[in-house]
Amino acid sequence: MIATDQISVLTNISAKLMNKRACVTLTCLYILSLVPLTRLYGQRTFRVMSYNVENLFDCEDDPIKDDQSFLPDGILRWTKGRYYQKLQQIAKVITAAGEWHTPALVGLCEVENDSTIIHLLNKTPLRQQDYRYCMTNSPDNRGIDVALLYQRDQFAYIEHQSIRIKFRKHPDKRSRDILRVSGKILSGDTLDVFVCHFPSRSGGEKATEADRMDAARMLRNTCDSLLLNRKNPQFIIMGDFNDTPSDKSIIHGIKTMSYPSDTTSAHSLYNLFSHSEQLAKPGSHKYQGEWAQLDQIIVTGTLLDSRNPMHLIPGSNRLFTPQFLFKTDKTYHGTRPFRTYYGYKYEGGYSDHLPLLVDFSLPLAP
Repeated sequence: MIATDQISVLTNISAKLMNKRACVTLTCLYILSLVPLTRLYGQRTFRVMSYNVENLFDCEDDPIKDDQSFLPDGILRWTKGRYYQKLQQIAKVITAAGEWHTPALVGLCEVENDSTIIHLLNKTPLRQQDYRYCMTNSPDNRGIDVALLYQRDQFAYIEHQSIRIKFRKHPDKRSRDILRVSGKILSGDTLDVFVCHFPSRSGGEKATEADRMDAARMLRNTCDSLLLNRKNPQFIIMGDFNDTPSDKSIIHGIKTMSYPSDTTSAHSLYNLFSHSEQLAKPGSHKYQGEWAQLDQIIVTGTLLDSRNPMHLIPGSNRLFTPQFLFKTDKTYHGTRPFRTYYGYKYEGGYSDHLPLLVDFSLPLAP
Protein backbone atom coordinates (compact mmCIF):
# COMPACT_ATOMS: atom_id res chain seq x y z
CA MET A 1 0.00 0.00 0.00
CA ILE A 2 1.06 3.56 -0.60
CA ALA A 3 1.81 5.61 2.50
CA THR A 4 -0.12 8.83 3.22
CA ASP A 5 2.95 11.01 2.70
CA GLN A 6 3.56 9.32 -0.68
CA ILE A 7 -0.02 10.09 -1.70
CA SER A 8 0.51 13.70 -0.68
CA VAL A 9 3.66 13.95 -2.81
CA LEU A 10 1.92 12.43 -5.83
CA THR A 11 -1.02 14.81 -5.40
CA ASN A 12 1.32 17.81 -5.34
CA ILE A 13 3.15 16.59 -8.45
CA SER A 14 -0.16 16.06 -10.27
CA ALA A 15 -1.39 19.52 -9.32
CA LYS A 16 1.85 21.12 -10.53
CA LEU A 17 1.62 19.27 -13.85
CA MET A 18 -1.97 20.41 -14.33
CA ASN A 19 -0.98 23.98 -13.54
CA LYS A 20 1.87 23.81 -16.06
CA ARG A 21 -0.46 22.40 -18.72
CA ALA A 22 -2.99 25.13 -18.04
CA CYS A 23 -0.24 27.73 -18.24
CA VAL A 24 1.04 26.31 -21.54
CA THR A 25 -2.51 26.21 -22.93
CA LEU A 26 -3.19 29.81 -21.94
CA THR A 27 0.17 30.89 -23.39
CA CYS A 28 -0.60 29.15 -26.69
CA LEU A 29 -4.05 30.74 -26.84
CA TYR A 30 -2.52 34.16 -26.19
CA ILE A 31 0.07 33.69 -28.92
CA LEU A 32 -2.58 32.52 -31.38
CA SER A 33 -4.68 35.57 -30.55
CA LEU A 34 -1.84 37.74 -31.80
CA VAL A 35 -1.61 35.94 -35.15
CA PRO A 36 -3.84 37.28 -37.93
CA LEU A 37 -6.46 34.83 -39.16
CA THR A 38 -4.85 34.87 -42.60
CA ARG A 39 -1.70 33.43 -41.06
CA LEU A 40 -3.70 30.70 -39.32
CA TYR A 41 -5.47 29.63 -42.45
CA GLY A 42 -2.46 30.08 -44.70
CA GLN A 43 -1.81 31.99 -47.88
CA ARG A 44 -2.39 31.19 -51.51
CA THR A 45 -0.32 32.54 -54.37
CA PHE A 46 -2.39 34.34 -56.99
CA ARG A 47 -0.20 34.45 -60.10
CA VAL A 48 -0.83 36.89 -62.94
CA MET A 49 0.71 36.55 -66.40
CA SER A 50 0.81 38.97 -69.34
CA TYR A 51 1.85 37.66 -72.75
CA ASN A 52 1.84 39.03 -76.29
CA VAL A 53 1.70 35.76 -78.23
CA GLU A 54 2.56 37.21 -81.68
CA ASN A 55 -0.24 36.82 -84.20
CA LEU A 56 -2.34 33.90 -83.03
CA PHE A 57 -4.51 33.55 -86.13
CA ASP A 58 -6.59 30.56 -87.15
CA CYS A 59 -6.47 29.32 -90.75
CA GLU A 60 -9.95 30.47 -91.74
CA ASP A 61 -10.60 33.51 -93.91
CA ASP A 62 -12.54 36.26 -92.17
CA PRO A 63 -13.95 38.54 -94.90
CA ILE A 64 -14.14 41.57 -92.58
CA LYS A 65 -10.55 41.29 -91.32
CA ASP A 66 -7.17 41.63 -92.98
CA ASP A 67 -6.04 38.07 -92.29
CA GLN A 68 -4.97 37.16 -95.83
CA SER A 69 -1.35 36.62 -94.83
CA PHE A 70 -2.37 34.04 -92.24
CA LEU A 71 -4.02 31.55 -94.57
CA PRO A 72 -2.59 28.33 -96.05
CA ASP A 73 -2.24 30.03 -99.43
CA GLY A 74 -1.20 33.39 -97.97
CA ILE A 75 2.27 34.90 -98.10
CA LEU A 76 3.17 33.37 -94.70
CA ARG A 77 1.84 29.90 -95.59
CA TRP A 78 -0.05 29.67 -92.31
CA THR A 79 -1.13 26.03 -92.29
CA LYS A 80 -3.17 24.05 -89.76
CA GLY A 81 0.00 22.25 -88.72
CA ARG A 82 1.73 25.51 -87.89
CA TYR A 83 -1.38 26.84 -86.17
CA TYR A 84 -1.79 23.82 -83.91
CA GLN A 85 1.91 23.79 -83.11
CA LYS A 86 1.64 27.42 -81.97
CA LEU A 87 -1.34 26.56 -79.76
CA GLN A 88 0.71 23.83 -78.09
CA GLN A 89 3.62 26.22 -77.60
CA ILE A 90 1.48 28.90 -75.96
CA ALA A 91 0.02 26.26 -73.65
CA LYS A 92 3.54 25.12 -72.81
CA VAL A 93 4.57 28.65 -71.81
CA ILE A 94 1.48 29.18 -69.64
CA THR A 95 1.92 25.80 -67.96
CA ALA A 96 5.64 26.32 -67.36
CA ALA A 97 5.02 29.81 -65.97
CA GLY A 98 2.58 28.40 -63.45
CA GLU A 99 5.09 25.90 -62.04
CA TRP A 100 2.92 23.82 -59.64
CA HIS A 101 -0.30 25.61 -60.62
CA THR A 102 -1.18 27.45 -63.81
CA PRO A 103 -1.61 31.24 -63.38
CA ALA A 104 -4.92 32.50 -61.98
CA LEU A 105 -5.08 35.19 -64.69
CA VAL A 106 -3.46 35.30 -68.13
CA GLY A 107 -3.73 38.42 -70.29
CA LEU A 108 -3.12 37.69 -73.98
CA CYS A 109 -2.37 40.14 -76.79
CA GLU A 110 -2.59 39.46 -80.54
CA VAL A 111 -5.30 36.81 -80.67
CA GLU A 112 -7.59 36.82 -83.69
CA ASN A 113 -10.96 35.63 -82.41
CA ASP A 114 -12.95 33.35 -80.13
CA SER A 115 -11.97 30.28 -82.15
CA THR A 116 -8.29 30.69 -81.35
CA ILE A 117 -8.98 30.91 -77.61
CA ILE A 118 -11.44 28.01 -77.68
CA HIS A 119 -8.85 25.88 -79.49
CA LEU A 120 -6.16 26.96 -77.02
CA LEU A 121 -8.29 25.93 -74.06
CA ASN A 122 -9.66 22.71 -75.54
CA LYS A 123 -7.04 21.27 -77.89
CA THR A 124 -3.98 21.62 -75.65
CA PRO A 125 -3.09 20.46 -72.11
CA LEU A 126 -4.81 23.64 -70.84
CA ARG A 127 -8.12 21.77 -71.20
CA GLN A 128 -7.31 20.19 -67.83
CA GLN A 129 -7.09 23.59 -66.11
CA ASP A 130 -10.74 24.68 -66.44
CA TYR A 131 -9.94 28.17 -67.71
CA ARG A 132 -12.70 30.51 -68.88
CA TYR A 133 -12.11 33.62 -70.97
CA CYS A 134 -13.31 37.06 -72.05
CA MET A 135 -12.10 38.93 -75.10
CA THR A 136 -12.70 42.03 -77.18
CA ASN A 137 -14.16 42.23 -80.67
CA SER A 138 -12.27 45.22 -81.97
CA PRO A 139 -12.34 46.99 -85.35
CA ASP A 140 -8.54 46.67 -85.55
CA ASN A 141 -7.25 46.70 -89.13
CA ARG A 142 -4.95 43.76 -88.46
CA GLY A 143 -7.79 41.73 -87.06
CA ILE A 144 -6.26 41.10 -83.63
CA ASP A 145 -7.72 41.41 -80.16
CA VAL A 146 -6.89 40.94 -76.49
CA ALA A 147 -8.23 38.29 -74.11
CA LEU A 148 -8.18 37.33 -70.45
CA LEU A 149 -8.03 33.73 -69.28
CA TYR A 150 -9.15 33.18 -65.69
CA GLN A 151 -9.38 30.29 -63.26
CA ARG A 152 -12.97 30.10 -62.04
CA ASP A 153 -12.05 28.89 -58.57
CA GLN A 154 -9.87 31.98 -58.01
CA PHE A 155 -11.71 34.67 -59.97
CA ALA A 156 -15.52 34.65 -60.08
CA TYR A 157 -16.64 36.57 -63.18
CA ILE A 158 -18.97 39.54 -62.65
CA GLU A 159 -18.86 41.55 -65.88
CA HIS A 160 -16.63 42.71 -68.71
CA GLN A 161 -16.38 45.77 -70.91
CA SER A 162 -14.77 46.46 -74.27
CA ILE A 163 -13.48 50.04 -74.23
CA ARG A 164 -13.31 51.68 -77.67
CA ILE A 165 -10.51 54.21 -78.16
CA LYS A 166 -11.24 57.52 -79.88
CA PHE A 167 -8.29 59.10 -81.67
CA ARG A 168 -8.27 62.87 -81.84
CA LYS A 169 -5.75 63.26 -84.66
CA HIS A 170 -7.00 60.25 -86.61
CA PRO A 171 -10.79 59.95 -86.10
CA ASP A 172 -11.03 57.06 -88.58
CA LYS A 173 -8.21 55.04 -87.05
CA ARG A 174 -9.07 51.51 -85.96
CA SER A 175 -7.21 49.80 -83.17
CA ARG A 176 -7.58 47.28 -80.37
CA ASP A 177 -10.17 47.90 -77.68
CA ILE A 178 -9.13 47.82 -74.03
CA LEU A 179 -10.63 44.88 -72.14
CA ARG A 180 -11.89 45.30 -68.58
CA VAL A 181 -13.02 42.25 -66.62
CA SER A 182 -14.37 42.44 -63.07
CA GLY A 183 -14.55 39.47 -60.72
CA LYS A 184 -14.65 38.39 -57.09
CA ILE A 185 -11.47 36.99 -55.55
CA LEU A 186 -11.11 34.66 -52.56
CA SER A 187 -11.11 37.55 -50.08
CA GLY A 188 -14.57 38.59 -51.31
CA ASP A 189 -13.25 41.82 -52.82
CA THR A 190 -13.80 42.93 -56.40
CA LEU A 191 -10.76 42.85 -58.68
CA ASP A 192 -10.79 44.88 -61.90
CA VAL A 193 -8.44 43.57 -64.59
CA PHE A 194 -7.50 45.48 -67.74
CA VAL A 195 -5.78 43.96 -70.77
CA CYS A 196 -4.30 46.50 -73.19
CA HIS A 197 -2.56 46.50 -76.55
CA PHE A 198 -1.86 50.12 -77.39
CA PRO A 199 -1.32 51.33 -81.00
CA SER A 200 1.99 50.29 -82.49
CA ARG A 201 5.00 52.41 -83.39
CA SER A 202 4.65 51.52 -87.06
CA GLY A 203 5.21 54.76 -88.95
CA GLY A 204 7.61 56.10 -86.35
CA GLU A 205 7.66 56.41 -82.56
CA LYS A 206 7.07 60.17 -82.51
CA ALA A 207 4.53 60.14 -85.34
CA THR A 208 2.36 57.61 -83.49
CA GLU A 209 2.89 58.95 -79.97
CA ALA A 210 -0.43 60.84 -79.90
CA ASP A 211 -2.37 57.65 -80.64
CA ARG A 212 -0.88 55.87 -77.64
CA MET A 213 -1.56 58.94 -75.51
CA ASP A 214 -5.23 58.79 -76.54
CA ALA A 215 -5.35 55.13 -75.51
CA ALA A 216 -3.67 55.95 -72.20
CA ARG A 217 -6.12 58.76 -71.43
CA MET A 218 -9.08 56.51 -72.22
CA LEU A 219 -7.69 53.89 -69.84
CA ARG A 220 -7.08 56.48 -67.12
CA ASN A 221 -10.59 57.95 -67.47
CA THR A 222 -12.09 54.49 -67.02
CA CYS A 223 -9.94 53.91 -63.94
CA ASP A 224 -10.95 57.27 -62.47
CA SER A 225 -14.64 56.40 -62.86
CA LEU A 226 -14.14 53.07 -61.11
CA LEU A 227 -12.13 54.66 -58.31
CA LEU A 228 -15.21 56.68 -57.38
CA ASN A 229 -17.33 53.53 -57.07
CA ARG A 230 -14.97 51.06 -55.39
CA LYS A 231 -14.58 51.11 -51.59
CA ASN A 232 -11.37 49.11 -51.89
CA PRO A 233 -10.15 49.67 -55.46
CA GLN A 234 -7.98 46.82 -56.70
CA PHE A 235 -6.85 47.16 -60.33
CA ILE A 236 -4.41 45.09 -62.37
CA ILE A 237 -3.56 46.67 -65.72
CA MET A 238 -1.42 44.63 -68.08
CA GLY A 239 -0.45 44.16 -71.69
CA ASP A 240 1.68 45.50 -74.51
CA PHE A 241 1.73 49.29 -74.32
CA ASN A 242 4.18 49.79 -77.22
CA ASP A 243 5.87 52.35 -74.98
CA THR A 244 8.42 52.01 -72.19
CA PRO A 245 7.70 52.86 -68.52
CA SER A 246 9.36 56.27 -68.96
CA ASP A 247 7.38 57.32 -72.06
CA LYS A 248 4.70 60.02 -72.01
CA SER A 249 1.71 57.74 -72.47
CA ILE A 250 2.65 55.78 -69.34
CA ILE A 251 3.81 58.66 -67.13
CA HIS A 252 1.39 61.41 -68.18
CA GLY A 253 -1.41 59.48 -69.86
CA ILE A 254 -2.02 56.64 -67.41
CA LYS A 255 -0.32 58.71 -64.68
CA THR A 256 1.69 55.88 -63.18
CA MET A 257 4.02 56.13 -60.21
CA SER A 258 7.34 54.32 -59.99
CA TYR A 259 7.69 51.12 -58.04
CA PRO A 260 9.13 50.57 -55.51
CA SER A 261 8.05 53.81 -53.86
CA ASP A 262 8.74 55.24 -50.40
CA THR A 263 5.04 56.00 -49.95
CA THR A 264 1.93 54.56 -51.55
CA SER A 265 -1.60 55.80 -52.02
CA ALA A 266 -4.58 53.47 -52.44
CA HIS A 267 -5.91 55.37 -55.46
CA SER A 268 -2.58 55.80 -57.28
CA LEU A 269 -1.33 53.48 -60.03
CA TYR A 270 2.13 51.91 -59.71
CA ASN A 271 4.10 50.43 -62.58
CA LEU A 272 5.67 47.19 -61.34
CA PHE A 273 8.14 47.30 -64.24
CA SER A 274 9.12 50.96 -64.00
CA HIS A 275 12.69 50.10 -63.01
CA SER A 276 13.22 47.68 -65.87
CA GLU A 277 17.01 47.75 -65.58
CA GLN A 278 16.69 45.98 -62.22
CA LEU A 279 13.38 44.13 -62.49
CA ALA A 280 13.09 43.11 -66.09
CA LYS A 281 16.40 42.41 -67.74
CA PRO A 282 16.88 42.38 -70.64
CA GLY A 283 13.41 43.71 -71.64
CA SER A 284 10.29 42.12 -73.07
CA HIS A 285 10.91 42.91 -76.75
CA LYS A 286 13.96 43.32 -78.98
CA TYR A 287 13.98 45.52 -82.09
CA GLN A 288 17.06 46.13 -84.22
CA GLY A 289 19.33 44.93 -81.45
CA GLU A 290 17.74 47.03 -78.69
CA TRP A 291 15.73 45.56 -75.84
CA ALA A 292 12.76 47.56 -74.51
CA GLN A 293 10.19 46.97 -71.78
CA LEU A 294 7.05 47.44 -73.89
CA ASP A 295 5.04 45.01 -71.78
CA GLN A 296 4.12 46.10 -68.26
CA ILE A 297 1.87 45.34 -65.30
CA ILE A 298 0.41 48.25 -63.31
CA VAL A 299 -1.53 48.03 -60.03
CA THR A 300 -3.36 50.23 -57.56
CA GLY A 301 -1.63 51.11 -54.31
CA THR A 302 -4.03 48.87 -52.39
CA LEU A 303 -2.29 45.84 -53.86
CA LEU A 304 1.05 47.03 -52.47
CA ASP A 305 -0.26 47.22 -48.90
CA SER A 306 0.60 44.07 -46.94
CA ARG A 307 -2.41 44.73 -44.70
CA ASN A 308 -4.73 44.25 -47.66
CA PRO A 309 -6.01 40.65 -47.98
CA MET A 310 -4.64 40.55 -51.54
CA HIS A 311 -1.19 42.09 -51.84
CA LEU A 312 1.94 41.90 -53.94
CA ILE A 313 4.63 39.43 -52.96
CA PRO A 314 7.76 41.65 -53.08
CA GLY A 315 10.26 40.61 -55.73
CA SER A 316 7.77 38.52 -57.68
CA ASN A 317 7.42 41.02 -60.54
CA ARG A 318 9.64 39.59 -63.25
CA LEU A 319 10.10 38.46 -66.81
CA PHE A 320 9.56 34.77 -67.48
CA THR A 321 12.77 33.78 -69.24
CA PRO A 322 13.21 30.01 -69.69
CA GLN A 323 15.90 29.14 -72.21
CA PHE A 324 13.43 27.69 -74.72
CA LEU A 325 11.97 31.18 -75.34
CA PHE A 326 15.30 32.48 -76.72
CA LYS A 327 17.29 32.10 -79.91
CA THR A 328 20.80 33.22 -80.83
CA ASP A 329 20.74 36.66 -82.44
CA LYS A 330 23.07 36.25 -85.42
CA THR A 331 22.50 39.81 -86.63
CA TYR A 332 22.83 41.89 -83.45
CA HIS A 333 24.57 39.30 -81.22
CA GLY A 334 23.42 37.98 -77.88
CA THR A 335 19.98 36.43 -77.83
CA ARG A 336 16.50 37.42 -78.95
CA PRO A 337 13.00 36.01 -78.46
CA PHE A 338 12.40 32.79 -80.41
CA ARG A 339 9.70 34.06 -82.75
CA THR A 340 7.05 32.36 -84.87
CA TYR A 341 8.10 34.47 -87.85
CA TYR A 342 11.22 36.53 -88.40
CA GLY A 343 10.03 38.83 -91.14
CA TYR A 344 8.49 36.47 -93.69
CA LYS A 345 10.64 33.54 -92.62
CA TYR A 346 8.94 30.88 -90.51
CA GLU A 347 11.04 30.05 -87.43
CA GLY A 348 8.51 27.93 -85.58
CA GLY A 349 9.16 29.66 -82.26
CA TYR A 350 6.92 31.07 -79.57
CA SER A 351 6.62 34.85 -79.80
CA ASP A 352 8.55 38.07 -80.39
CA HIS A 353 7.69 39.12 -76.82
CA LEU A 354 8.61 37.65 -73.44
CA PRO A 355 5.92 37.03 -70.80
CA LEU A 356 5.61 38.90 -67.51
CA LEU A 357 4.74 37.36 -64.15
CA VAL A 358 3.58 38.88 -60.87
CA ASP A 359 2.54 37.03 -57.70
CA PHE A 360 0.05 38.19 -55.10
CA SER A 361 -0.74 36.69 -51.72
CA LEU A 362 -4.32 35.84 -50.82
CA PRO A 363 -5.69 34.25 -47.64
CA LEU A 364 -7.09 30.76 -47.90
CA ALA A 365 -10.71 30.52 -46.83
CA PRO A 366 -11.18 29.06 -43.34
